[in-house]
Amino acid sequence: MKNIFIFLLLTLILVSCRKTNNTRQEISLNGIWEIAKTNSLAEFPRSFDAKIPVPGLVDMADPKIDDQDTAYNNSIYWYKKTFSLNDLKPSVIQLKINKANYHTWVYINGKLVGENVYNFTPLLFNVKPFLNEKDKKNDLVIAVGCRNNLPDTVTNGFDFEKIKYIPGIYDNVKLTLSDYPFISNIQSVPDIKNKQLHVVAEIQTDGIVSNNDISYMVREALSRKVIVKGSVTGDHNIKTAQTKVDFIVKMDGCRLWTPEDPFLYDLELSTSGDNKNTRFGMRNFYANKNDGVFMLNDKPYYMRGTNVCIFRFFEDPDRNGLPWDSKWVATLHNRFKEMHLNSMRYCIGFPPERWYEIADSVGFLIQDEYPVWTGGKGGFEKILRGINSKQLSREYLEWMRERWNHPCVAVWDAQNESVNDTTAKAILIARKSDLSNRPWDNGWAAPASDQDAIEAHPYLFSRYMEKKPDKEGFLKELLSKPQVPGNDPNANSPSSEGKPYNNPVIINEYDWLWLNRNGSTTTLTDNVYANVFPEADTPEKRFEIFAKNLGIVTEYWRVHRKAGAVMYFCGLGYSRSEKPRGQTSDNFIDIKNLVFEPHFYKYLKPAFSPVVLMVDFWEKNVKAGQQLNIPVYFINDTYENFEDSVRLTILNGNDLVKKQSVFFSLNALQKKIIELPVNIPNTKGKCRLEAEIIYKGESIKSIREFDIE
Repeated sequence: MKNIFIFLLLTLILVSCRKTNNTRQEISLNGIWEIAKTNSLAEFPRSFDAKIPVPGLVDMADPKIDDQDTAYNNSIYWYKKTFSLNDLKPSVIQLKINKANYHTWVYINGKLVGENVYNFTPLLFNVKPFLNEKDKKNDLVIAVGCRNNLPDTVTNGFDFEKIKYIPGIYDNVKLTLSDYPFISNIQSVPDIKNKQLHVVAEIQTDGIVSNNDISYMVREALSRKVIVKGSVTGDHNIKTAQTKVDFIVKMDGCRLWTPEDPFLYDLELSTSGDNKNTRFGMRNFYANKNDGVFMLNDKPYYMRGTNVCIFRFFEDPDRNGLPWDSKWVATLHNRFKEMHLNSMRYCIGFPPERWYEIADSVGFLIQDEYPVWTGGKGGFEKILRGINSKQLSREYLEWMRERWNHPCVAVWDAQNESVNDTTAKAILIARKSDLSNRPWDNGWAAPASDQDAIEAHPYLFSRYMEKKPDKEGFLKELLSKPQVPGNDPNANSPSSEGKPYNNPVIINEYDWLWLNRNGSTTTLTDNVYANVFPEADTPEKRFEIFAKNLGIVTEYWRVHRKAGAVMYFCGLGYSRSEKPRGQTSDNFIDIKNLVFEPHFYKYLKPAFSPVVLMVDFWEKNVKAGQQLNIPVYFINDTYENFEDSVRLTILNGNDLVKKQSVFFSLNALQKKIIELPVNIPNTKGKCRLEAEIIYKGESIKSIREFDIE
């Protein structure tokens, strides 16, 4: 009996020695690093003579180590940081580089830790074997290359409208210190129907630890109020290096996440040696193929949005450190929110992870687009010739693992405007890993399933690059008949059966009227303004013409409800009015202070109102005294009923010529058309027809200009 007691006592002592306080330590390595440049990886720099912020891009070095206005090619950029650790006992010491371009090598104390060719997903390295003793300095060197040096077996972010492809460590860098069992990933899967959270935790062990019990706690993110806590028992016989623990957390009385109410929770998991937190929202999102809409929390939800082309903005002359300024990024999202937007496409490239955290908290649905753009048939083989579906699916999986807990991420977007068979095959491999089963978008290629979205880019004004409008005017030519959004998979990858794809449509690019921030035209709109708007001979006139017509086209696509999402292009990009000139632009006149061009704000904000109207009138000239029946379209994107009087006025300059008012009401999510009899005045000259309603104190107008003959 005595021997048994001694044995049990020794066992308890041994177990207590192995047990840690299960506190994970994360050390940010962001800040000022040293940097140097060489022509090849074989040339380790002799000295580091410049400083650079991390995260950032290599053009932020001080003093500059490059002065390039062309593509960055054939160079290696070496970042150096010195750090020390006062505790080397943790079993896991992991370096995470959230994202870096292009091809990354990591050295510690002169030894190669490893390399990673991925450019848009996190990079993880086990650095413990390479560290000096505690409290001694360690030299961390991270080398990044240029896009042209990448192997052709990975995506490279090609963009037909970019030039520089600036390398750099463009997201956070940190060290994680912890013990086994180590929580390497958490996937939180909201189940709003059953008011519960499905959790899948990936656990790494050292092959010895057998205690894989996990305790959990869910808090409200803002108030820190504890909602639920408990524990789950894992497999005590596990001896492998990695396993999964799969369990359910009850979320009775949970508050659902929406862009209008972006309510967030924190999930805290703990093992005997580690703890890890993740933020989530209780929501679902899927495509309703029968009705052509998207469903948020099992209700139809119409997406009103824009695009952020962060990799293009990286090449903007006024970019500086703005993408890494959290206050600026939050203000940017709030400015879009102010415009009545509830969604965005992060387009042809991913911003830093902080952007997704802000989108979660401000309330946006994100169409997250992987940086693949190769154009029509044959483009994929020409630009990404070494990539196959299995390799691409591995990149997709790394991307998904980093984002799948963000409630803002609503649509996985495999590529932009490309026609190929590879991306759909990669989607089919990767999608099963996302237990929330978000819909996918496959660019201009055939949708991977009937549960997915298709993207349309109906650039109506692009036809005027090579011709003038007909004599009845461009609005009548473009908009007098309801159109199905084109420039989509149906046009570029028609099905072999000849049947159209009936997947819900996302219009995430339209108009083709871009102006630079100084009011000059872009390379794609020079001829459009010359052919359609020759009178627009000043920046002020062009800004007003652009804004009015973008507002009209936005009304048009929204009220006809041929798409579940309408997202203008683009909310953030470069503005290049000097050589090399740009093709598109955003709509700010002061990018640092995020000041919208005033005409844009005036005309586009009401066009994106949750309750909006459109005058279905496209005539350039009308006869004096003519009697017309003018249809007025109304839509209500909200879940509340709405009623008001629509006020129809005709003005000659600022002089009121005619006014009438008609009462109407709209049920939640309703679309309605009212025909209004209008007697055209006998007053000849240029006139303006305005239909106006008031939504929550804001004037919402649909405006048409015409001549009375």
